[in-house]
Amino acid sequence: MASQSVKRPLFGKKQKGSRKKRPTWLLFPVFILIVLSSLPILYVILRAKEAGWKQALDLIFRPRVYELLINTLKLDISVTILCVLIGVSAAWFIERTDLPGRKVWNIIVTLPFVVPAFVSSYSWISISSKLEGFGGAVLILTLSNYPLVYLPVSAALRGMDPALEETAHSLGLGKWRTFWRVILPQLRPSLLGGALLIALHMLAEFGSLSLLRFDTFTTAIFDQYNVVFNSASAAMLTSVLLLLCVIILAMELIVRGKSRYVSIGKGAPRAQTLLKLGWSKPFVLLGLTILGILGVAVPFGTLAYWLITGTSVSFPTNEIWSALYSTLTFGFSGALITILFALPLVILSIRYRGFFPSLADRLPYFIHCLPGLVIGLTFVFFAVRYVNPLYQTTPLLLIAYAMLYLPLAQSSIRGAMEQAPERLEEVARTLGKKPITVFFKVTLPLITPGVGAGAALVFLQIMKELTATLLLRPTGVNTLAVAIWEHTANAEFAASAPYAALLILISGLPVYLLTMRSFTNRKEG
Repeated sequence: MASQSVKRPLFGKKQKGSRKKRPTWLLFPVFILIVLSSLPILYVILRAKEAGWKQALDLIFRPRVYELLINTLKLDISVTILCVLIGVSAAWFIERTDLPGRKVWNIIVTLPFVVPAFVSSYSWISISSKLEGFGGAVLILTLSNYPLVYLPVSAALRGMDPALEETAHSLGLGKWRTFWRVILPQLRPSLLGGALLIALHMLAEFGSLSLLRFDTFTTAIFDQYNVVFNSASAAMLTSVLLLLCVIILAMELIVRGKSRYVSIGKGAPRAQTLLKLGWSKPFVLLGLTILGILGVAVPFGTLAYWLITGTSVSFPTNEIWSALYSTLTFGFSGALITILFALPLVILSIRYRGFFPSLADRLPYFIHCLPGLVIGLTFVFFAVRYVNPLYQTTPLLLIAYAMLYLPLAQSSIRGAMEQAPERLEEVARTLGKKPITVFFKVTLPLITPGVGAGAALVFLQIMKELTATLLLRPTGVNTLAVAIWEHTANAEFAASAPYAALLILISGLPVYLLTMRSFTNRKEG
């Protein structure tokens, strides 16, 4: 079975008579999603109007905004590029080479993702305050976010059939030319999806940057809302942030292009032949070891230090178990709701291309760049005024989680969906199967790895979410992330250590299941 690049019109311009009817079961949840996703934009517009045009322009075109713009762009570009380089390299060496202990390395390079960025930040600055500022922010956020590239890229590498690569070799292409001309183009959907998530996440990052004392738009927005109580100024800063998001989305759309890579051969893909590293094996092992030390050993070691020697440490068992229960409940429920939103959205955007599906597909990425603080304030604003019974309830918080992390599920599911052969679904439909039956019998089994990866990513992010949870959580409910933040804000680093250690521990289980699943049914080379 081979893969082939298929040129398709971006907004659904097909030959006359070839347009497929969009099923209602896909359109209805997507419509609800569009309405919900529009609320933060509407909220920002309403708040911005309060300032008036003259004051709004004065708030935007001032030296402070220019300084924040430079800081935000520097951080975003630096972290995204480094994450792509590290994520793709690690995925290649672990998935396609005879690297010793690939199962173990697969877990190690994913573990930094389970450590909240603000936990990593305080673990590093407790070692040395010199890490505060731009350099420390780039280091810590890169170590925390490169798995967003590694996970989808490694999944894409596993799903490729070696037929095209073997054909390229038979035509005289060497290993490097085969990588650049055959493999890398097939990785483009997963790679760009991960890079897009990181770029947007950097626009919305708050917790770690506040601890590292590096000012960006998000930290400034938080100060305006919670310190200065200037909602008009915060809304104007948010508007600039939204503009940056639009630019990033447009660039990603242009770079992605119109090509699709799907399997066109018969049968299941054959196992990959692992490449021999030869003389470079010690250097690859050294690089992965350094990555493991910086991303895993330092945060874990610092937490262990605070647990053992800290003077403010305490173990309130009831509070810890209560926070753990809330964290797991919110994580599983939020991941389920997010997947239920993401599935129809991705299917509609890929199988039924057009302006409406493309708009619906891009809108969650647009919302993803908003700080959780803005999402939280949006839902507070509309809940208090229009649906007061929902205010400070679990359903409202879960919907906010879905809005925040829907792109994580989209990216993973899209990578699997792009490689799923559409003609199998067409064959099922010609046999009289209904669209919903085709989805459960044909499509879902093909994209299950992507769905599982997306659910795991969302689950992990929800457990680490802070600002929206602070605003929307039911009264008296605490999570591990909130407990960590409350203690850290009071400089009680040791008191936050038990919560941080527990959060990392329970996050390790989905990471283990996520990363080891691919090795279960195949032999190591």
